[in-house]
Amino acid sequence: MSSLSIIIPTLNEAGSLEKTLRYLTILNPLAKEILIVDGGSTDATIAIAKHCLHFFPLSIDVQILKSNGKGRSVQMNYGAKYATGDFLCFLHADTIVPDDLVTVIQQTLTNQKVVCGGFISLMTGTQTTRWGISLHNYLKTYYAPLLFRPHSFMKGLRLLFGDQVMFCRRQEFWECGGFDEKLAIMEDGDLCLKLAKKGKIQLVNRTVTSCDRRVAYWGVWKATVIYLYIGILWGIGADANYLKRFYEDIR
Repeated sequence: MSSLSIIIPTLNEAGSLEKTLRYLTILNPLAKEILIVDGGSTDATIAIAKHCLHFFPLSIDVQILKSNGKGRSVQMNYGAKYATGDFLCFLHADTIVPDDLVTVIQQTLTNQKVVCGGFISLMTGTQTTRWGISLHNYLKTYYAPLLFRPHSFMKGLRLLFGDQVMFCRRQEFWECGGFDEKLAIMEDGDLCLKLAKKGKIQLVNRTVTSCDRRVAYWGVWKATVIYLYIGILWGIGADANYLKRFYEDIR
């Protein structure tokens, strides 16, 4: 059975990390290893990560790494360099996964025609589920490549984003060069474009839940406009680093 490495980039995630890690302790079966890659947190993120080490059984290797720079691309590539599993799973620090995560990933990538996969993301807060935003994110997986890369869409391209818990084979990840560390955002979509040259990208019929903090801060309508604006401009070739100015970090 192929093994799974879970890579979690963190930067000031003290409010979310413990819950995410606690759910990883009940995976059945367990992942081979969990790599928490910090980009220079100034809050209690590292302390919480160290505290959570005691929750995991000895059979799973949990490491806390400090990358040489911050940014999800840099941190996720850094974690992937240390990973030893056959499969890589990139998990945001505010996202909760199902307890059969490992099995779902293994079964999906058993199909050699599939090079990458992700989950349906439900955006949730403490008292609400953002059904409209979640539905749009689901549809965007399909309509974005259909609109902007129709030829590739017919060959199996789907656009996945970080909240969808992307996973792939470690070998193919590096054959594609990993995440582009020059990109401030849209590194996930860029990886999909590169991996799609090797095979199909699949959205599995399972859900994960992610924090709605950005939508809560912006408001639903502003968030929807920003997501559409960034997506359309990126789709027609705008520089992702220019688009980052519209996508502020919110903790």
